[in-house]
Amino acid sequence: MIDYITQNLWLLWTIVTFVCLTLELTSGDFYVTCFAIGAVVSIPAALIGLPFWVQVVVWAIASIVSILLIRPQLVKRLHEGGEERVSNADALIGRIGQVIEPIEAGNAGYVKVDGDNWKAVAGNEETIRKGEKVRIVARDSIIVTVERI
Repeated sequence: MIDYITQNLWLLWTIVTFVCLTLELTSGDFYVTCFAIGAVVSIPAALIGLPFWVQVVVWAIASIVSILLIRPQLVKRLHEGGEERVSNADALIGRIGQVIEPIEAGNAGYVKVDGDNWKAVAGNEETIRKGEKVRIVARDSIIVTVERI
């Protein structure tokens, strides 16, 4: 088996590529992807019969170039619009829900939004009956402020 791999080093670089891509699934920082790119670039060097040390040098240079040129572009694409993106409970603002427990003027009730129940108060101190549609306009901790649609 070892003799076969040493005579077919392209297979070793192919295995390195797939191992790196598999490891990238657990890290997500794109460094390991750059090592996989370096291994892919080393496959032609193995196929034309360059010595193993030259293949390793090709792998190292291609990996470094990938880290410097390709990784920043991948990270930029992944985090595109990250500053404006809202998440968790802040993503509720602007969503439409349905009142499941009446919201009396000055008191809280409950609304259902995307299958989750949220404690809610009316923004303009009006009474909103059960079954009415509301829009979430603000959030304070776990209490949302709603307005009738």
